[in-house]
Amino acid sequence: MSSITKFSLIRSLLVLLFLSFCLSSAIAQDSKDKKDKKDPDKERKEIQKIKNEALSELYKLYPEAKAEIAQSKGYAAFGNTGVNLLVLATGRGGGVAHSNVTGKDTYMKMISAGVGVGIGYKKYFAIFIFSTTDAFNHFIEQGWTAEGQSDAAAKTNEQGDAVSAALTVAPGVILYQVTDVGFAAQATIQGTKFVVDEDLN
Repeated sequence: MSSITKFSLIRSLLVLLFLSFCLSSAIAQDSKDKKDKKDPDKERKEIQKIKNEALSELYKLYPEAKAEIAQSKGYAAFGNTGVNLLVLATGRGGGVAHSNVTGKDTYMKMISAGVGVGIGYKKYFAIFIFSTTDAFNHFIEQGWTAEGQSDAAAKTNEQGDAVSAALTVAPGVILYQVTDVGFAAQATIQGTKFVVDEDLN
């Protein structure tokens, strides 16, 4: 076999190996992309579970909140338990806002510029209750950022009445924060922005 023939054979083998490597890499990347690709239906179901757990935990601590929500124009529930896509320690999270006027759910995400919301708690839920349609619509349409108003502390009476755990964070908006140790007496959502999740609506 001539040296030219050997060189051609080696070159062909190298080309085949290179193409095989490229194909394998492409297949692996495609598989990873499919795995990493978000499943909107799955995410919505997971967020609904978070909402239900948030409300359940709130009602355990303060049963009267059920009537407050029923009489409100709407509510929004967010949490950081049980769902990998809602790991708030990374500064990201999500939830759902429900209108009692239209019955519509709007999926939302929350983005923290700091260390995240509910930091320091293994379990954290934030439940907003809106007493006016304008307040609810503003939350959905304009988004909402927890800034100075989130510094308000819940006032507790001598009996530690749960109703005192409600924080007024904006006109027509109260917030309950439920953690693994009960109600959070201080707002822990500073620097957090709540906006509509365009991918889930």
